Order: sequence, then structure tokens, then C-alpha cells
Amino acid sequence: MIALIRGGGDLGSGIALRLYRAGIKIIITEIELPLVLRRTVAFANAIYEKEMIVEGVRSKFINELDNIDSMLQAGIIPVLIDPEFNVLKDISADVLIDARMLKSFNDYDLGKKPLIIGIGPGFIASQNCHAVIESNRGHFLGRVLWEGSAQENTGTPGKIGSVDFERIIRAPQEGLINSGILIGTIVKKGDLLGYIGSERIIAGIDGCLRGLMHDGIYVNKDEKIGDLDPRHDPSLINFVSEKSLAIAGGVIEAIATYYRLIP
Repeated sequence: MIALIRGGGDLGSGIALRLYRAGIKIIITEIELPLVLRRTVAFANAIYEKEMIVEGVRSKFINELDNIDSMLQAGIIPVLIDPEFNVLKDISADVLIDARMLKSFNDYDLGKKPLIIGIGPGFIASQNCHAVIESNRGHFLGRVLWEGSAQENTGTPGKIGSVDFERIIRAPQEGLINSGILIGTIVKKGDLLGYIGSERIIAGIDGCLRGLMHDGIYVNKDEKIGDLDPRHDPSLINFVSEKSLAIAGGVIEAIATYYRLIP
């Protein structure tokens, strides 16, 4: 079984990990400059680093489709730049998972194959996907919806301990990110994290730098560009989030149900 995943950020990478470990071959597509924050656990980071290992699973950036089969056979996840998703014309996939979290309606033609799974807002079962996976934290996180749509985006970041909005790093102005600080660095409130143009990026709380967009990406003022973890534990940057794993569980359920793998 082959699954195509659009978006290799934290959510897409959590889904990729669980499907990979379940024996499903994975191909990830991304844009030219992925806007990933948690780069240490994002297969999309292979586009910047040429290869990326997340929790022991290896991925590599590829320029052309000719190398896909050999990489899949070797247990490597191919990551390619394909914003228009042309790979679907060349690969006979069993599953298509849209994990980009665009939060807007994304049009897909529904047939029997591939199974199309949409993550979060913007997807309506039987209209632009076969199944929707709830992405909002709370009682319904990871639930498979065969009818209707996911809950609307709340705009509220998940709490780590008692901290939510304060841990988010936002762009002080529009421009190119210039940081150089390593993810996993322990910082104090008020510490300098980098610059956007002449404006300083400042830590809003004490904590561990959990995520930050890659240097050289152009961002808009107030755009979310990173986050801090008040638990002060750098080892946690090496593990995908509990949210992405919960969503991945819903994806596996949807695949198993659709293809009748469950007796």
C-alpha cells in the first residue's frame, strides 16, 4: 500500500511515522520553501537538509520521480517539491492524505481510489474527501468523520502546562527571518532569538526553543514563526507531538475501515 501525504510538517510527519511503522509506503510532497516550525521532527526539512531522520525513520529529498521506487524499497521516505500535486498522475496511490492545514476548502475528485483523507477544517466528507480527521484538541481529537466536517479552527494554541498564547513566537514585522539559533536552545524571557529586517525576535517566556521557521523565509507581520516549550526539556524536540500521533491514529482507522482490513 502506498500513501501520498501533502505536507511534511509536524502533523504530516506524525501521520507518516505511524503509517510507515504499520507497513505502508509513504511519499511526501511539499512547497519549495516549507513553512515548518518544528523542523527537528518534520520530514519536510529534508528539502533544506537533503535528508531528514525523524524518530529513526529516514527521508530524502528527491528532484525526480525516477528514484521513488528504489527509495520505497529501501525503506526511505521520498520528499519532493510538488505544490500542484502532479505526482498523483504518475503514482498509483491507495491513500491521499492532505495534512497541509490550509483551513480552506480544497477540491478533490472522489473515486474509489485513492482513499482521500482530509485533516481538519476545509474538508467535508463526501464532498472533497472520503473521511475527515478532527484536528482540534479536546474530546474529539483524532476522530474519523464519514459525514460532515471538522470543527472550525479556534485560533487558540494548545496549552503546555498552563501556557498557551505566550509561548507562540510571532513575526514583529514582515520580512526575511534571520536567526541562526538552534532549536532545543534553552532561553530566558526577553532573550534575542533573531531578526526580521531590523526588528528583533524576542522570547516571550522562559523555555526551550521548540520550533522556528528556517532562515531566509519571507513572513508577514504577526505570522506564527515558532514556539517555546516551558518544560525546559530539550530532548522533547526529537519526538513528534501527541496531537499528530492522535490524528495519525484516526488516519489508520480510516484506511483500515475503508479497505475492510478489520474483520
